[in-house]
Amino acid sequence: MELVSHYPALNRPTAPLVSVCIANYNGEDLLPDCMKSLRRQDADFLFEILVHDDASKDGSIELLRSDYPDVEILASNENAGFCIANNRMAAHANGQYILLLNNDAALYVDALSSFLAESKKHPDGAILTLPQFDWKTGKLIDRGSLLDPFYNPIPNFDPERSEVAMAIGACLWIPRQMWNRLGGFPDWFESIAEDMWLCCEARLAGISVHSLDSSGFRHRQGFSFGGNKPEGSKLSSTYRRRRLSERNKMQTLIVMTPSRLMWVLLLSHLLAFVVEGVILLAIKREKRIWRDIYYGCLQDIWLNRARIRTERDRIQGRRIRSARSFLSQFRAMPRKLVLFFRYGIPKITD
Repeated sequence: MELVSHYPALNRPTAPLVSVCIANYNGEDLLPDCMKSLRRQDADFLFEILVHDDASKDGSIELLRSDYPDVEILASNENAGFCIANNRMAAHANGQYILLLNNDAALYVDALSSFLAESKKHPDGAILTLPQFDWKTGKLIDRGSLLDPFYNPIPNFDPERSEVAMAIGACLWIPRQMWNRLGGFPDWFESIAEDMWLCCEARLAGISVHSLDSSGFRHRQGFSFGGNKPEGSKLSSTYRRRRLSERNKMQTLIVMTPSRLMWVLLLSHLLAFVVEGVILLAIKREKRIWRDIYYGCLQDIWLNRARIRTERDRIQGRRIRSARSFLSQFRAMPRKLVLFFRYGIPKITD
């Protein structure tokens, strides 16, 4: 898949310290707030802005070219997905650091300077994120995430907890050399859980993941991909999001879990996963739930088993961190049970 258009930025910094990378799809109404937050940054260093447009059907490219000529645009002729979009931007980036930022997010004015200051505390490099706040209410969503045994993210609310299991890809800071060493996002993921994969791979390699206790970013959570947040008293998601989420989390569990513990967790997860699918099928009486989400996920894992095995051998072969240390950011309580007792059975739409 090749880019069909490349629109260089006017007056692009020759030696930017930071490259802000924004993956965009049909974000014409979202981009102005995101760009405004970048133009208001209280930063005494140069940074560049790159946007990958993923074959948008709206006027995103025209908006960027007319109102933001200082932005470099990579335009795809086909929808490539979040992973490939960010990998492409990182390959074009010139900064010492990369900040991945969603088009439906906006940084606090001191975000970039806070990231840089925290980076200097980690001379060997670290993946960083900021406290995430709801766009409308301003309520804290998380300070990075921990993980449950089945690799479901658990929001961290503790301001005293700096090290976390993963940073959300909506606002993820990483040294460019580290990104290149890890290989970026797995492009076969398409979207969802690629940030989990990257952070888990980094932690196995001895690289820490931290959430700052200052600054922050506002996020229209789930706006750009559908679902992923409560609607009233119910959780809402889409068939595609659920399938990608379940598939990619399971791949991450298989590849990243150290030692023989992987088989214990995988077999436990498969049992819980199948039981969950059967119960939902019985309650909702919609065959599509089983076909598109549960059976579809298991089929994808089976067809992709050779690649998964290769990736596990590669990543576990260069693991530095002990299993105990890696699992220190995991919690025993399954996150799905907590969400079920809080919100009930999720609503799944197209």
